[in-house]
Amino acid sequence: MTDVEQMGFRALADPTRRNILQLLANNAMTIAEVADNFQMTRAAVKKHLTILHEGNLISVQAEGRSRLNSLNTDGLKNVMSWFDFFDVFWDERLNILKTEIEKDMQ
Repeated sequence: MTDVEQMGFRALADPTRRNILQLLANNAMTIAEVADNFQMTRAAVKKHLTILHEGNLISVQAEGRSRLNSLNTDGLKNVMSWFDFFDVFWDERLNILKTEIEKDMQ
């Protein structure tokens, strides 16, 4: 797992950051717009956004004096591919278990 992938998982570990990602899935937002949805300071929201950016889960684009934060679907694809590995892993293990149980029942 790369450092960026590890940072992506670190970013997803916090429920506030997961809520921020859901907000940004609808449209790009400034720090102030994100902060309006939470009972925390803009500085705290900025820290959460920085961690999401470091984890490659959001992108930040300068637009005039504002910085627009938006969901980075490519970063999420990397996280999902890691989870997909374990989906296959557990499907295989459970199928083996099912087969063994069915053998014992006969």
